[in-house]
Amino acid sequence: MVGLLGKKVGMSRIFDEEGRQVPVTVIEVGPCFVTGLRTKEKNGYQAVQLGFDIVKEQRLNKAKLGMTKKAGLPPLNIQREIRTDNLENLALGSELRVENFEAGDFVDVIGTSIGKGFQGVVKRLGYKGGASQGHGSMFGREPGGIGSQAGGAGARKKVRKGKGLPGHMGNERICVHNIKVMKVDVENNLLAVKGSVPGFEGSYVLIRTALKCGKKNQWKVSSQKDSSKVSSEASPKQEAQEDAK
Repeated sequence: MVGLLGKKVGMSRIFDEEGRQVPVTVIEVGPCFVTGLRTKEKNGYQAVQLGFDIVKEQRLNKAKLGMTKKAGLPPLNIQREIRTDNLENLALGSELRVENFEAGDFVDVIGTSIGKGFQGVVKRLGYKGGASQGHGSMFGREPGGIGSQAGGAGARKKVRKGKGLPGHMGNERICVHNIKVMKVDVENNLLAVKGSVPGFEGSYVLIRTALKCGKKNQWKVSSQKDSSKVSSEASPKQEAQEDAK
C-alpha cells in the first residue's frame, strides 16, 4: 500500500474526454518526508511514518520535534503511520511526492468531517418529523416516543438499543473508499480526485491506495537527501513565515 499526507484545497470541476462535467476535490499532496520506519523484527508490524507541512519549532511538542531532528528534517506539523508491505528504497529523510499516484488510480481518502455541533434527529438522522401545521399539534421536529412498555401497566418503559436521538453531529473520522484520481499536477503537488472528501478547506487528509480495487503500487522516492540539503531547501519557506509574522 502506498499513501501520502495532504491538505484539502477546495472543490472545482473539470471536463473528461467526452465533454462531461466532473466535480473534483483538489488536494495538496506532499512533499512528505519519511520520519520513521517500523519493521516486524523490531516493532511487530511493518509501516512507514510520514511527516507533512513544515512549520516553526515553537508549534511542535518535544516528541515530534525530536523525531524530525533525528531524521535530519525540518519541523513537520503532521506525522502519521501507514501500513505497507514494501519498504524498498525508503530511508529516513526520503522525500515522497504526488507522483506516487497516477490518473485513473483508485484511492481511499481519510479525513475528519466538519463538526456541526448539537443537532436534532431531523438534521442528524434524516427523520421526517410530525405534522405540526394545524389543529394545535405540538409534534414538529421532535423524536417522538422513545420507549416501549411491556409487562403490564406498572412496568417501566425501556428505550430500544440504538434508538436515534439528538446529539453531536460531525467531527468524526471518515474514510471514503474507491475515489478515482482524475488529474495529477506534479509541478504544484496537486491531486484532483472525483467527488467530495471529508473535511473543511485546509484540513489534513490521508490518501492511500484503495484497499478494495486499488493496484499494488511501488513507492517512488523523489530523492535521497541528507540533513544539510533538506534544511537548506526548507529554510526559504521558514524565512518567509518569519517575515510574515
